[in-house]
Amino acid sequence: MSSLSAGVGSGARPTGGIIGYPLSRLYEEVAYLAYHFHWSYEQLIVMEHSDRLQWVAEVAKINQRFNEPAGRFELE
Repeated sequence: MSSLSAGVGSGARPTGGIIGYPLSRLYEEVAYLAYHFHWSYEQLIVMEHSDRLQWVAEVAKINQRFNEPAGRFELE
């Protein structure tokens, strides 16, 4: 039996997700979204990790377009 199968079969919980995600990175994401959307810490910290990263990416895209030369900004 593989070590994964043995661990799962014995009731051990598989690891994964954001366990070990750098706390400094989490704070960056929360601060970035709080700054741009004025969402509270409580709203942001309970958000699913993948959702929070998607919002960070969307804000980054908007900021990038705003920083393009004058006259070239368009919302998609």
